[in-house]
Amino acid sequence: MNLPSYATKEEYSRGRRYPEKGHPYRSLYQRDRDRIIHSAAFRRLEYKTQVFLFREGDYYRTRLTHTLEVSQIARTIAKALHLNENLSEAIALAHDIGHTPFGHAGESALNELLKEEGGFNHNLQGLRTVDLLEKRYPEFEGLNLSWEVREGIAKHSTRYDNPPSLEDFPDLAVKEQPTLETQAVDIADEIAYDNHDLDDGLKFGLIKIENLRTIELWRIIEKEVRKKYSNLNEELERFLMIRSFINKQVTDLIKNTRLSLKKNGIKTWEDVKNHPTRLVSFSPEMNLLRKPMRQFLYNNLYYHWRVLRMTEKAKRIVKSIFEVYLQNPQQLPPSVIEKRTEESLKRKIADYIAGMTDRFAMEEYKKMFDPYERV
Repeated sequence: MNLPSYATKEEYSRGRRYPEKGHPYRSLYQRDRDRIIHSAAFRRLEYKTQVFLFREGDYYRTRLTHTLEVSQIARTIAKALHLNENLSEAIALAHDIGHTPFGHAGESALNELLKEEGGFNHNLQGLRTVDLLEKRYPEFEGLNLSWEVREGIAKHSTRYDNPPSLEDFPDLAVKEQPTLETQAVDIADEIAYDNHDLDDGLKFGLIKIENLRTIELWRIIEKEVRKKYSNLNEELERFLMIRSFINKQVTDLIKNTRLSLKKNGIKTWEDVKNHPTRLVSFSPEMNLLRKPMRQFLYNNLYYHWRVLRMTEKAKRIVKSIFEVYLQNPQQLPPSVIEKRTEESLKRKIADYIAGMTDRFAMEEYKKMFDPYERV
């Protein structure tokens, strides 16, 4: 693969935890991607939600659709910057693999329940999933992914995601910047998150168009779309607006990152790792435009009374089934108790619940608390 020296070439890889022979047809990071796609944890993302709970509607984004959108945006960024597309894709597909049911509400509940045992963080849970919990190979635990993909999971960082302490994964606890491919995924995650939450919020009726017109970035995009098209129905105009939002942000990100790499004299992979700040970034002008939109979503969507109801409902479900398992572990499947005997019961329960889909968690709750539900 003919890549510039600042991209992550396979010969730079720090390898796998358990050495393996190379594959004759697939590269290192292609194999990582394929292992992630074929994992049980990846498949379960289809029924894990973002903001809106599973039963609120079939057409809202799930963790899986979000992950695919992040992967698509990350590949576009990686290709434009001449980075390793296979690595960015693998990281993107794995970046949410440790998420609980019910999105950040489920994570918040588990973090509170495990506060005396180091808490719960979905980045760290993603590492546990690919390193320890997935069972696909007789020779080793987990998926045995490359160091670079594991680093991308561990150091995933956005407004909503903070890299965890890596005491349990000391090989990853290095004080350096992540690869440019990881940085591209992190920004792709923010772009996808903001834009599809805006789209879903409009569909759900929680956000009104007239309120969005107070935001400069919305007015700019709306003017551009209406200049190009006329007599659009509301649904098609919304689709074009969201598409234009993504395109404008991705274009700015690529242009600014190219300038940043040149301005900072970034020539090699080591230059990236040793740079004091992340290099994949928006221009100052775009950051100023994005800030009011993100604050609008924070105030009007994530703290909307209907979303808060869903959030509190989700926390009650997670906390309730956790407490039942803790008080009477015999209600857990034997495989959960027998797994990883050196770990505490609370951590085993957290692993089990984190692996649930929204639908499965709701069914467990009904079986435990609804006297008319068959167990």
